Amino acid sequence: MTSAQVARHDDGHGDEASEEGYQRGLGSRQVQMIAIGGAIGVGLFMGAGANIAKAGPSIILMYALAGLVIFFIMRGLGELLLYRPVSGSFAEYAREFLGPFFGFVTGWTYWLMWIVTGMAELTAAAIYIHFWFPAIPQWVSALVFLVVLFGVNLISVKIFGEVEFWFSMVKVTAIIGMIVIGLGVLTLGFSDAGDTAAVGNLWQHDGIFPNGIGSSLMTLQGVMFAYLAVELVGVTAGESENPEKTLPKAINTLPWRIVIFYVGALSVILAVVEWTEFSAGESPFVHAFSKIGIPLAAGIVNFVVLTAALSSCNSGMYSTGRMLRDLAANAEAPRALGRLNARRTPAAGITLSATLMGIGVVLNYVVPEKAFLYVTSVATAAGIWTWAMILISHIRYRAAVVAGRLPASSFPAPGGSLCSWIALLFLGFVTVLIALDGDARVSLYVGAGWAVLLVIGWAVLRGRGRGIGRAAVDAGTGRGPEPERETAKTAP
Repeated sequence: MTSAQVARHDDGHGDEASEEGYQRGLGSRQVQMIAIGGAIGVGLFMGAGANIAKAGPSIILMYALAGLVIFFIMRGLGELLLYRPVSGSFAEYAREFLGPFFGFVTGWTYWLMWIVTGMAELTAAAIYIHFWFPAIPQWVSALVFLVVLFGVNLISVKIFGEVEFWFSMVKVTAIIGMIVIGLGVLTLGFSDAGDTAAVGNLWQHDGIFPNGIGSSLMTLQGVMFAYLAVELVGVTAGESENPEKTLPKAINTLPWRIVIFYVGALSVILAVVEWTEFSAGESPFVHAFSKIGIPLAAGIVNFVVLTAALSSCNSGMYSTGRMLRDLAANAEAPRALGRLNARRTPAAGITLSATLMGIGVVLNYVVPEKAFLYVTSVATAAGIWTWAMILISHIRYRAAVVAGRLPASSFPAPGGSLCSWIALLFLGFVTVLIALDGDARVSLYVGAGWAVLLVIGWAVLRGRGRGIGRAAVDAGTGRGPEPERETAKTAP
């Protein structure tokens, strides 16, 4: 059975279905905003305060350095996506270029990353609601958000894309507004901050590295994970209306997004307010808005951060459903998770993921004061693994192209595999920094435990004669699955 036939068999609507059976319902506008929103999260709005307190003005350089590495990762992913655009994305490429085991590990690890991130974001959203409505129990807010976002993802990919578009629009508008107001304070000197605001604040208070270069480098672990979710654009490949045009455009605009939303916003904030005034546990945006004298500053930023948390949870439900379907297609997850409903959404996978995210609701009921702390560390090691698999797959793909075993992509990464090697070494350096940090080290322990579970799971699959799936590839030659088998295991 051909992939097109399977797509039609899956849902009965072959007209607009992609080769995998999905509806190509994400337009350029939505993919662009999903890409933008993926680069702006709670890590910027809330986490930047602690990083500023540790690194001072040098935090701008840390975000710029990490942003450059993220661009290398995304260009490597972009080259792979235009070579073979599939919703399985990183798991599919790991399966093709490193072998079935790595596809299995990558798929389940990325799924876990979004499950625990979803728990954390539901918790965060409930905390933000508590700011306005302290009488509402934290677990009730978390449950309501979970049910609403579950419904959004279950209806259709178009609804998901539209909701994510507006979530991202709120975040973008907030940052651009902050930059414009900050520049006004610097140039015109108005507001309560006008007398002390100056570009010289970026270096005049104990220098650019006030606490030393070592202290600045230790913030890289937190800085890198502020960028977590930029790779989400790769998961949209199977449902983009025109991936050959929308994906390169979304990836190529990443440097501008980093320059504006991270480097630009933080430069303006630290010029308007001296870095010594920021502290952990407080949003730098709230502090800067308050210093300038904007009414209801805390409420405005609380709304924006609430939007960022819901956006992340929304994206998590979307990506986990697609990743589970890819795993099911390769006999690495229950077959039922590979089926699409009448609206071409992987309803079974989304339902399972939303149910497990509901554990976050339970945590909010049992230990509301520690729920966020319990679930955030798990995503750390998962993010490093996913990015590393993208880079290694890209390096193997480039080698196969040079050897003439595979066709070249229409979107080659600048610098070829060299930039991927640089980014891979950088991820290794960040891992060392995590190991040196007593608080962050727990994520490596969790990662080691997860690895043991995956090895056991793989052994069980192999013992049952499964786990080879549709992408049983020769990692030495780099040959991928035959196109006609692409969705053969997903038909009900």
